[in-house]
Amino acid sequence: MTILFDLDGTLIDSTEAIVESFEVTFATFGIKSPETSMITSQIGHPLDEMMRTFGVEEKYIWEYVDVYKKHYRSISCQKTVLLPSATQAIQEASKIATLGVVTTKTGRYSKELLEHMGLMHYFEVLIGREDVENPKPHPEPILKALERLPTATGEVWMIGDTCMDMQAANAANIGSIGVTCGYGTRENLQLCTQNICDNALEAIAFIIKK
Repeated sequence: MTILFDLDGTLIDSTEAIVESFEVTFATFGIKSPETSMITSQIGHPLDEMMRTFGVEEKYIWEYVDVYKKHYRSISCQKTVLLPSATQAIQEASKIATLGVVTTKTGRYSKELLEHMGLMHYFEVLIGREDVENPKPHPEPILKALERLPTATGEVWMIGDTCMDMQAANAANIGSIGVTCGYGTRENLQLCTQNICDNALEAIAFIIKK
């Protein structure tokens, strides 16, 4: 069996680091930052798409992204926390499956973060934004993760907190479980998956019972 996890809102809470990084980025260019609620509503989307949503001109988007990444990397380990029971979820999952991470965050920074938290060794693959041309909800990140796990057999599940995670899983023809501990609402997740749990640990329990 293989279990793939999203990061933000599924295993970690990096809201403070993300919001601060946007505030610093927009301040760097002398522009008012979007409201916190607007930022959190877009977490899970690639940075360039978020910048477009926030009204950044196309010709400046990658300059904004670069400033964001520089600041985010400097504070992410200090201002990111594991969600309650996330460590236990990973440990329990590792007993029954091969584990991977599929995120729209930069893979390099995601690995640094998981290493800082002492959890990276549980995962045999991590696919970040720079590893694919088409991020979630496209199935490419999931398919690429599975390509890098040639020894993984049996059922495959994706656990995530947004419809983008569920849509990517559906398109990749694997099982999906939405968790309500992150940035997606139960009502929204119900449009994308039949399986909804409160958190990643409950999702693992659900898989075990299946």
